[in-house]
Amino acid sequence: MASYLEIRRFRDDHIIWVSRNHLQLNQLHDEIIQRVISVSVKQTEKFFGSPPCPFTFFMMGSAGRFEQSIWSDQDHGIIYQQQGDSIYEYFMVLGKEISQGLQLAGYAYCDGAVMASNPLWCKSLSEWRQQLVNWSFNSNWESIRHLLIFIDGRSLYGEASFLENLKTEVYQIIHKECLFNKILNNTLYLKKGLGVLGQILVETHGPHTGSLNIKEKALFPYVNAVRLLAIKGNILETSTISRLEKLSQIELPSIKGEIYKQQFIKLLNYRLSLSKPDNYENSHFLPISTLSKKQKEEVKEILRNGMALYRYVKNLIEKEDT
Repeated sequence: MASYLEIRRFRDDHIIWVSRNHLQLNQLHDEIIQRVISVSVKQTEKFFGSPPCPFTFFMMGSAGRFEQSIWSDQDHGIIYQQQGDSIYEYFMVLGKEISQGLQLAGYAYCDGAVMASNPLWCKSLSEWRQQLVNWSFNSNWESIRHLLIFIDGRSLYGEASFLENLKTEVYQIIHKECLFNKILNNTLYLKKGLGVLGQILVETHGPHTGSLNIKEKALFPYVNAVRLLAIKGNILETSTISRLEKLSQIELPSIKGEIYKQQFIKLLNYRLSLSKPDNYENSHFLPISTLSKKQKEEVKEILRNGMALYRYVKNLIEKEDT
């Protein structure tokens, strides 16, 4: 495809057909993003020549975890092989081109600037290695947050081994320096989805009054807990479902793992079928008044299981730390 606007039209034409199927939807997102990258690389080559060295472009956040809804913002980075001022300038141009291309194709800029257009997320292999070491040893709240964002990275273009090798090194540092409690503390504050009487806790003011915040109250307990178990088990997969499938009996008994997996899949399907996916923000909210009695009970079960999983992981980490 010759332009970002053509890719946007392709997205708009095809997304309606996969808007109720989580797997097909995320496969389409991957295809769209890869098409954008290809156009961006060609655009950059036109003015600045071929890439000066091998590199990889990787997605993070929900795209990295293969858990995007219909709308998604951008979370991505670049790792290039060799260091040098001219090489840095080249990949910063490419990073900005890709960010702009994704925006034109329908992916909003990241509010936190977690994008390859930001020097923090666009570095040489050696600079990335040093930055990850610094984040690990600083281990303050922001540094740990950056580490967790990086760990959800998934390569979509170029030399995937660059990312995999760095993630393996990060896991080794986390184990060696016993950072599990600090990671736990970074994700400890979770908004409750159920009240003391078992009622679904909805937004009480603003444009989403009466809706459940799916992202913060339902998805995060599963995503954060399973990521921690994956790090503990040295699992490099990024999707919550894949991580659950790879966990050993030591991290999580297989019977429980299968229950949590099915609950998480059901949650992803609810997000697609029952939220109002007309824009990025609305796709995170589920209007409770539109649910049947059975659906409300299923949502409550999903919320209960998410918090139970998170408590299990919390107790596991705290027990090992004593």
